[in-house]
Amino acid sequence: MNLAEPLLGWYSKEGRDLPWRQNITPYKVWLSEIIMQQTRVAQGLPYFEKFFRELPTIEAFAKADQDQILHLWQGLGYYSRGRNMHVAANQIMETYDGSFPTTFKELKTLKGVGDYTAAAIASIAFNQPKAVVDGNVYRVLSRLFNIDKPIDSSGGKKYFQELADELIDPESPGDYNQAIMDFGAMVCTPKNPLCEKCFLKEKCEAYHDGVVQERPVKSKKVKVSNRYFDYFEVYKGDLIAIQQRDQNDVWKGLYQLPLVEVKNRLEKGAANISQLIDTKGLEISEVYEKKHVLSHQRLHTTFYKVEIDDLKHLNGDYRWVKRNDLHQYAFPKLISNYLFD
Repeated sequence: MNLAEPLLGWYSKEGRDLPWRQNITPYKVWLSEIIMQQTRVAQGLPYFEKFFRELPTIEAFAKADQDQILHLWQGLGYYSRGRNMHVAANQIMETYDGSFPTTFKELKTLKGVGDYTAAAIASIAFNQPKAVVDGNVYRVLSRLFNIDKPIDSSGGKKYFQELADELIDPESPGDYNQAIMDFGAMVCTPKNPLCEKCFLKEKCEAYHDGVVQERPVKSKKVKVSNRYFDYFEVYKGDLIAIQQRDQNDVWKGLYQLPLVEVKNRLEKGAANISQLIDTKGLEISEVYEKKHVLSHQRLHTTFYKVEIDDLKHLNGDYRWVKRNDLHQYAFPKLISNYLFD
């Protein structure tokens, strides 16, 4: 099947007008591709614009400290992406003298850059014929060719990558990759695809077999674990205690309120503050309860207010910050919503 001609023709008229497609540079492509991982364009676009405005070059990104990166990233989720980008930026400055590597193989040496991102940069910024395979591409190809190989299996991933590499336009690989991704996002959508209006419907085997909604196929279900968090807003006057997460866990590098994690719902409760401070004479009030869902975890959280009369009551690696200065720190969305909404 020749996809290049119809896809490129459609893309030239209907492709999305996105800022990283104007005056293309490797830095813009890298920045946009990492931000847009697991993120809708509408949600990620303001983050791209914010990052590019404050850190317009790879040198500026490398020189920024991690707290600044995480603060800019706040609310986007999957914070390891921001931490990995900071490492990669410094790799580029130190190993490649501030210039992006130009080959797929070299690009993959950068922290946080896998096959997909390396293919995107190589094709869009350096015109190399390497196909990208993301969720949109899996969906488009599995429907066009009615492929029932699971996309989350090693065999399936290899099969789709080889097929995508065969179909790519060697003359305009960057435009082709962007065209097929836009087509998946705008026409061949996960739900309610525009099959009747699709210019490829005559070639689409899944459409003719009536199995569009059954493609692509996944073999594995994501196992979601439950965790139970009690957060304590410990304060004295306008000072409030916060702590930076440094363990290898969710939200590493971000700030949080004093936390006690328990094993199950029955162990949750205000009394857990006794693990952090002497509660004698203190009033503790429950103010907020929220379930927060991450990709592989379901967090059951409760927030409590605790006013103390002596900062020394709270032992541990905490910072005492004026309430009006809290916005200067990067918090997970869960805590940010509690503090600022």
